[in-house]
Formats: sequence, structure tokens, C-alpha cells
Amino acid sequence: MIDPGVLRDQPDLIRASLDARGQSADALTRAQDSDLKWREAISAFEKLRAEQNNLGKEVAAASGEAKQELVATAKELAQRVKQAQADLSEMETEAKAALWALPNLVVEGVPSGDESNFVVRDTVGDEPHFDFPARDHLELAEPLGIIDMERGAKVAGSRFYYLVGAGALLENALMQRAIQVASAAGFQLMVPPTLVRPEIMQGTGFLGEHASEIYYLPEDELYLTGTSEVALAGYHADEIVDLSDGPRRYAALSTCYRREAGSHGKDVRGIIRVHQFQKMEMFSYTTADDAEAEHQRLLDWQHQMLDGLGLHYRVIDVAAGDLGSSAARKFDIEAWIPSQGSYRELTSTSNCTTFQARRLNTRHRPDGDGPTDIVATLNGTLATTRWIVALLETHQQADGSVVIPEPLQPFVGTELLKPQEAE
Repeated sequence: MIDPGVLRDQPDLIRASLDARGQSADALTRAQDSDLKWREAISAFEKLRAEQNNLGKEVAAASGEAKQELVATAKELAQRVKQAQADLSEMETEAKAALWALPNLVVEGVPSGDESNFVVRDTVGDEPHFDFPARDHLELAEPLGIIDMERGAKVAGSRFYYLVGAGALLENALMQRAIQVASAAGFQLMVPPTLVRPEIMQGTGFLGEHASEIYYLPEDELYLTGTSEVALAGYHADEIVDLSDGPRRYAALSTCYRREAGSHGKDVRGIIRVHQFQKMEMFSYTTADDAEAEHQRLLDWQHQMLDGLGLHYRVIDVAAGDLGSSAARKFDIEAWIPSQGSYRELTSTSNCTTFQARRLNTRHRPDGDGPTDIVATLNGTLATTRWIVALLETHQQADGSVVIPEPLQPFVGTELLKPQEAE
């Protein structure tokens, strides 16, 4: 959530951020009204409590008929205090809900507008061109025997698949490459839980507009995570983190799950948009002042991950209207997909400033032993299963074979994948 002090003292910052996101100021108005009612309820309760305390002293000092009258007054006042306390609790709940409904404040420089208003920051590599009819990733994968969509659908339904043989090795190669990059950068590796409690999912901001995308197990009150960002954000919930030696950095490998409830038939072919996939995620805890610099570092590590894979890609500064509620800024790396003639997301990295940490009560001590401040949290993808799409289509040959980029060859065990009938 945003800082309550900003709501009270700098509401114009919130209004400007909402405008950049293309959202109305109604949520701000509700938060302001609820916050005012909460503070009025606090004042009313404290006034009645003070009156009750003073009356208690009078009762103790009185005697006879006067005492009986004071006791009767005290009983009536006790009921008023009880009601005021209930009103205060209700107002506090409403104020918290209204504050939590506000998205993070976008940072300076984020493009305003909807998803079409992104700004291209960088373009890397050359767009692949072929002197033969290019195949899409599934046309390549099925003769190679590395992706089985038919049996995936038979066993689990649409948007599920099997990675077979070299397909499984290729996914593993991407994850091993990501482990190399993360380890060299000093990230602590993790394999986190993929089921989390509601308060952790809520704290990271994933139970808002995209809640329909999340698998929920009601009998267990647990959510399946669509990214290990959730578990990593919850790792230090209700803790004071030591940042005296710089940012705390974790990299987690996990299976991720997404319902894709809002895709409505989009990308049903192949493995571009699926319900289950592997992902290596970076996550940083740092100070609020260091957050923007750390954001650039995460982007640099993503570039390192892509170095040598021979993909044509661009980096975009995502427009405010396309940001999730937790993100103050997000950079996406999108690879060129020849069969679609367009760019598709490979990675994203988000600066969530203090938004998630304030909800999860994660703090640090700037002076070692002084008062605490809220930490900033950031996340960034290093590799996902979807990368296989870009690799297959970019490195395809006329005979349907696919060249494996050099950094991945030790993990796949070959330089070239060949159609099974050609072997």
C-alpha cells in the first residue's frame, strides 16, 4: 500500500499517478473519506475513554446517593464507549481496505497512457530473415519430438503440454543458464513454496484486478503462485532485514501456475500462453533511495542472461496504464517471434518501491540500531519456458532442424536438434 502520510498530505501525487494510469480519482476520494472518518472515530473514542476514566475517579471518591447516580451514569457511558470502539474498528477496516485499493505511485519518467503507449528503450540484435518458409514453434517442435500438446490436453486439458526429450533438456538448459547468471551476480538461490497463504498473496498485490488468474484451493486456504515473486516477497514478512551490506538478493526456481481466465482464446496454439511453466525469478530487498538503481541492475542481469542466445529483442518502458497495482515502473524485454511478425514478452522487471513491503511489514534499520524504515522490493525474470518459442523460431533451418545457442549446448548435449524422421 502507499504511505498513509502521502494520502493525507500529498493527495495530488496520488491523483496524478491515477491519471497516468488512466484511472479515475474515485478510489482516492474513497480513501480520503474513509481515512477522515477513521480519524474522527479515533477522536470520538479517545474523548469518551477520557470521560470514562475521569468518571471512574469520581465514582471512587463518591458515596451514598451521589455514588449510585454516578454508577448509573458510568454504566450508560460504558455502553457508549463500547459502541464507539466498535465504530472505530469498523472505520479502521474500511480505511485500510480503501488505502489498499490504491495502486502504487508511478515514478517519474513512466510513460502515461494504456499498453500501447510504451516507450522503446533499447533494441538488440538483428531481426531474423529466412530464404525458406518459416515455421512456427509448434510446427518445428512436433517433428523434433520435443513438445506434445495432444497428450497434454488429453491428460490435463487445454493449455497443458509435455516437454519431451530435448524439449525438457532445453527448458532445463535455460534454467541452468539462469542459475549461472544469478549465482555470478551474488543472488542466493532458492526453491520456494508454490502454495501461499491469502495474506501473502494479498500483500504482494496479486488479489486485485488479476485475482481471476490465480488458482485457489478453498479447503486449504492456499493459492498457487503464478510467480515466485510472491513467496520471495513473503520471505521476510514481519521482519527487520539487515541491509547494512547492501541489497538482499534471492533467485528462485519454481513451477508457476496461471488460469489465463481473461485470455479468451488468445494464443491457444503452442506454449506461448499456458497454465503451467517453469521460471527463474530474481528478487531484491533494498532501501527506498536505492530502488531505481537496483531496477537498472536487474535489467542489466537480464541482458547478461540473453547474451549469446542470438535473439532479436527490445526493451520497453511499460506505460502506466499497463502496470500492475504493485509496480511503480516496469521494463519488459520482448523477443521477435518470426511466425507472428511481432515482439512477445520474455522477461519483465518491476520496481515496487515500498508498496509490497508496507503491506507485508518488512523493514530495515537505516542507522543500525535506530528507528525502522520500510524496505523497497523489486523483481525480475531471468528465464521462463516461453523462451523456447523464440529460440526454436529464431534458430530454425530450412530442413526443420534447430541450432542450439552455444551457452545452452552443454546442458542440451548437442549443437543441433534434427527432425526425428531425418535422424
